[in-house]
Amino acid sequence: MAKNERLLHLAAAIVLTAVLVIGAGSNRANGSQVVNVGESLVIPISEISETVKFFPVTADGTKMEVVAVTAPDGTIRTAFNTCQVCNGSPLAYFVQRGNTLECQACRNRFPMTRVGIEAGGCNPVPIFDEDRTVTTESITVSYEFLQANAYRFSSNWKTQ
Repeated sequence: MAKNERLLHLAAAIVLTAVLVIGAGSNRANGSQVVNVGESLVIPISEISETVKFFPVTADGTKMEVVAVTAPDGTIRTAFNTCQVCNGSPLAYFVQRGNTLECQACRNRFPMTRVGIEAGGCNPVPIFDEDRTVTTESITVSYEFLQANAYRFSSNWKTQ
């Protein structure tokens, strides 16, 4: 390889590294963490409260979100931010209304006590204990599990 070609490759590598480093610094939006391809989603326990937090993730090019919240009984609940029945609608996502989550498509409301424990029907898709790793400092959802659930989010999810 000629000296100029090596310098060109080195310059390209430096620029790519700078873009990745700068991009990594911008991966947090509103206190939420965005993971890169192949990375697990790690949610610091310190960020979870009775106010729902939405953690954006892209898996295999599919935009999705994980919801984390402390239920009234003190347990930490996690779910995917999409409605199981309304899936396919751009409005098949939840927002917090008081002590409930409300689907923006069907307007059904779900108390925090049901988030992350109830599967099937019109509610947020739960992420059960066996689908995550919990420590005293964080909750981790593997990239493989995120990939396996990307189908739950339509290409027009959260576009309206």
